[in-house]
Order: sequence, then structure tokens, then C-alpha cells
Amino acid sequence: MAWIVLLLAGFCEVGFTTCLGLSHKAEGWLKYAWLGGFAFFAVLSFVLLNKASEHIPLGTAYAVWTGIGALGTVLVGIIYFGESLSLWRTFFLVLLIGSILGLKWFAK
Repeated sequence: MAWIVLLLAGFCEVGFTTCLGLSHKAEGWLKYAWLGGFAFFAVLSFVLLNKASEHIPLGTAYAVWTGIGALGTVLVGIIYFGESLSLWRTFFLVLLIGSILGLKWFAK
């Protein structure tokens, strides 16, 4: 169950970085709505990370959380914001996925 909570925390990290990116392009009240989404997802992400780290070693939980956030944020950037996808970027994303899975499989 702790790994599911950690996965949700990572998705919330993607949520807060996406809201942050969207706030840069928004104006008026919409900018504040995106910043509100940023605050909501940031707090929820940290709360879920804290809960998951009660059962998963903190170093492992933090590494997986940041890995999920980084991977998800890059994918949102590519799909939604039109960022480029090169051979090297793909290589390191696959390496990051492997690192996340390795930490999950070999965590005590």
C-alpha cells in the first residue's frame, strides 16, 4: 500500500509542476487558479510522500518520488508543451524508469 501512496505522491508532483508551467502562460484570475492548483498538488504530494516514508526507507521514497515527478514532468512537457524528444533524452528517460523500478524491486 505504501508504494501506491508513493506513486500517487509522484503523480501529484507532476500535477504541481504542470500547474506551475501553465501559470506562466496564464493571465488574470486564471494565473491564480493555476497557482492554487500548484499549492494544492504540492501540499498533497508532500503529505503523501510523508505517509509513504513511514513504511519505505526515506532515501528510497524520496528518490522514487523525484524520479516519478521528473519522468512525468518531462512527458507532460513533450506531450502537452511541445518539447523535443531526442535519442539521448529517450535514453535517459528509459534509464530513469529502470532506476525507479530497481529501487522498488530492491528496497528492503
